[in-house]
Amino acid sequence: MKTLTIIRGLPGSGKSTFADLLNHVFAVVHEADDHFTDGEGKYNFDPSELGEAHKHCQAGVRYDMEIGREMIIVANTSSQDWEFKVYQDLALEFGYRVHCVIVENRHGGKSSHGVPPEAIERMRNRFDVKL
Repeated sequence: MKTLTIIRGLPGSGKSTFADLLNHVFAVVHEADDHFTDGEGKYNFDPSELGEAHKHCQAGVRYDMEIGREMIIVANTSSQDWEFKVYQDLALEFGYRVHCVIVENRHGGKSSHGVPPEAIERMRNRFDVKL
């Protein structure tokens, strides 16, 4: 069965680390953060390019679904439902089963991309969870 796993969580929670663990079972991982990482692995965030970063992430997921990749992972903050709905819609269009995983920051991890604490707190306050 083709599977899309959406990994959600605040910056520093371990989304990328968890995605890397899952990636060892032949999955492909897409993250908006990849848009801001240069060829040498340096992260250069530019808020004016955030929309473009998400479009690039969505296009990568669409491509992998079009070619029928079995396991696809999206690891973005996705603090609100509308932020990952596009991936759910793609999964429906291409016949993928969706799993949504929220990664908690119980280990006290810090954002590897330097997201300020006040920005993380804003994200925490608007984080949608449906159980």
